[in-house]
Amino acid sequence: MSRTSRTTLRRSRTALIAAGALVAAAAGSAAAAAPFGASAAAAAGCTVDYKIQNQWNGGLTAAVSVTNTGDAISTWQLEWSFAGGEKVSQGWNATVTQSGAAVTAKNLSYNGTLASGASASFGFNATGNGNSAVPATFKLNGVACNGATGPTDPPDPTDPPTDPPAGSRANNPYEGAKVYVNPEWSAKAAAEPGGTRVSNQPTGVWLDRIAAIEGANGGMGLRDHLDAALTQKGSGELVVQLVIYNLPGRDCSALASNGELGPTEIDRYKTEYIDPIAAILGDAKYAGLRIVTTVEIDSLPNLVTNAGGRPTATPACDVMKANGNYQKGVGYALNKLGDAPNVYNYIDAGHHGWIGWDDNFGATADIFKVAATTEGATVNDVHGFITNTANYGATTEDHFSIDDSVNGTSVRQSKWVDWNRYTDEQSYAQAFRQKLVSVGFNSDIGMLIDTSRNGWGGANRPTGPGATTSVDTYVDGGRYDRRIHLGNWCNQAGAGLGERPKAAPAAGIDAYVWMKPPGESDGASKEIPNEEGKGFDRMCDPTYGGNVRNGNNPSGALPDAPLSGKWFSAQFQELMKNAHPAL
Repeated sequence: MSRTSRTTLRRSRTALIAAGALVAAAAGSAAAAAPFGASAAAAAGCTVDYKIQNQWNGGLTAAVSVTNTGDAISTWQLEWSFAGGEKVSQGWNATVTQSGAAVTAKNLSYNGTLASGASASFGFNATGNGNSAVPATFKLNGVACNGATGPTDPPDPTDPPTDPPAGSRANNPYEGAKVYVNPEWSAKAAAEPGGTRVSNQPTGVWLDRIAAIEGANGGMGLRDHLDAALTQKGSGELVVQLVIYNLPGRDCSALASNGELGPTEIDRYKTEYIDPIAAILGDAKYAGLRIVTTVEIDSLPNLVTNAGGRPTATPACDVMKANGNYQKGVGYALNKLGDAPNVYNYIDAGHHGWIGWDDNFGATADIFKVAATTEGATVNDVHGFITNTANYGATTEDHFSIDDSVNGTSVRQSKWVDWNRYTDEQSYAQAFRQKLVSVGFNSDIGMLIDTSRNGWGGANRPTGPGATTSVDTYVDGGRYDRRIHLGNWCNQAGAGLGERPKAAPAAGIDAYVWMKPPGESDGASKEIPNEEGKGFDRMCDPTYGGNVRNGNNPSGALPDAPLSGKWFSAQFQELMKNAHPAL
């Protein structure tokens, strides 16, 4: 089934969209007092673009843009009156209040200053009877915006009651769209020396515990981010990237990112975590955003590689495989989040240095299919998959391929490749996409690759193939990925920012993304007591000699790292220094 048919599966009624109208106003002298930012002598004037975006029997959603055509003002207040008994129920990017028919919208702290010719935008939901019209007059700071008002298209009385429309469904949500820049991450990046070179890049918003939904420790919550996204969106399309990351018994093979929910707390996961997120994403206010969800990184592949008698198995992963709560949690998330037609679910698919071996490749695709058809989910709830999330595998390795051989010895036999079928993330993602289609996922699923930390630039970046003395010198001399071992995953020394986010960079790839915000730690390099459920994993300790999962090699981790998700200045500086393409 085509990805573009998703809307018709989820929505049973057609939405009615009322046309917008432009209210033009002439600039003129303001004789009356202007208490909200304009001086008494300032020339005042405005134009107002008031669009009824969605209207149905019982309510409406409107978007308003006010342009100051007079002298600069430091605060603003826009006033109008409803004529049809409408009642404002919710506003965003302005404080919208109502007394009787009279409505007042006041600026917030960040959008009060309007230079001459500058605009501010906000919106609101209101109850109504389906016949709302654009108000006849507006006042900005007490001064009338004079001009004619264009009519809205009247609703067809024969149409059935409608839900607010969700906008068009995109085959690739990233094409033709901007991507949300997280202002919290951007501020941290910009505060670093040289950080302004990348602080405008879009990164993922991690919902890694229940408290993150409302905003943990005074930070932005999910609604705060979505409201900020509406401001960034403007008149075009905008993608918001969310990481859904709070499964029961989370990260059963690692300790640095263990979560707050125990192995059996699937009901809490559903009712206290997924349900509130789904309710927010389903708000008609956000229907015009394209919301990409990365669903539960580092979860389902653990059931294949780190459970069930494998040499790398852990007791915690055996528990999760036995109770089925990873599959149930992922299926529930796909089902509930996918109810909003503007949500695009991408399941985390590990990376080539984890799933690329024959024993793991097909089995992982199979368990994804199980999860995607559990707890009411179907394959239609899956828009695609993401690889390399928060990992370091090179997007492409240009100086050797899996088909090369040296003196009759295949590259697959090198110590680095170790019989893997893939040498980099892009070849793995493209091949795994085909495998997923073969087990029953839709043929037009797309892949994302997290390139936030896989650039491996700087002075140590190879410029050509290695020596052909042996297959190992050939591979080691030419590979971009400079990790000691493919199994190393925590705060890797020498890593750099990778390809900047971009849409449709290669066949089958929806986008390169920075889902892991560069500069946020993978885990603490020593034990740090905390209330977030995050443990200490020796793979984050630079003195650790390794384990069976990394071939008993040194961890390659940077020293003095904070808890996972906390800002790690030394890592951010290293990533910028080793960026490729260079900054």
